[in-house]
Amino acid sequence: MPTVLNVRDLHVRYGRSVAALHGVDLTVPEDGVLAVLGGNGAGKSTLLRTISGTLKLHRGVVTRGEVRLGDTRIDRLDPAAIVRLGVVGVPEGRQIFTRMSVEENLRAGGISASAEQRVKARERVHELFPVLAERARQRAGLLSGGEQQMLAIGRALMSAPRVLLLDEPSLGLAPKVVTQISAIIREIHAQGTAVVLVEQNAVMALSVADHAAVLEVGRVALAGRSDELSRSEDVRRLYLGGHARSEAAAEPRKHVLSRWGG
Repeated sequence: MPTVLNVRDLHVRYGRSVAALHGVDLTVPEDGVLAVLGGNGAGKSTLLRTISGTLKLHRGVVTRGEVRLGDTRIDRLDPAAIVRLGVVGVPEGRQIFTRMSVEENLRAGGISASAEQRVKARERVHELFPVLAERARQRAGLLSGGEQQMLAIGRALMSAPRVLLLDEPSLGLAPKVVTQISAIIREIHAQGTAVVLVEQNAVMALSVADHAAVLEVGRVALAGRSDELSRSEDVRRLYLGGHARSEAAAEPRKHVLSRWGG
């Protein structure tokens, strides 16, 4: 299967003594969704920081291994260069520009794209999230939590990424909104963008992803197809509460864009 992003034997340390990742190997299929599961301290955020080039901002360093986007090694590049190559992240906590309008947030997301790319990207974002077109002039801080998450994802899509990094997109949102976000991620994937989805909500993540990996204390404990992992006794016991699929995860993969209300 063709791959777009490859993490190979990745070791990461903070300071002189805190080892965060130990020999992590992960592959993101081209036009696929990879879910990365794990509890607090498992290394999920460190993994995303390394891929996005923001690790140095947190005083982290890659001591061994590499991250490649296609044939290009990116773990030594700065964040702006990585964005220009097509890897864009949506941080945990819906970090939008609250004092700017919805449209200004979207324009900020497309600053590195060409004029033609921005036009196509805005059309795509408005198709995925009609409410962003309806509220283009509204101050972003006045949006609901679900709408702010929608804007954060839409802003990232404005740069026409090859790979979208999502950090805990379901955090703090109501179950109905989480279901809507799941549908949006599936649609983004269907439109040809690879997704790395970091989540503590394993039910949601496994229902969306094609492949999944479980991090434990900086190591890959399990990896494989998401449907296979959802049947794993270890995954069921630790992350699914003994149930391989909840009602939300078992819901048919249907198009719910028209139901997104925030």
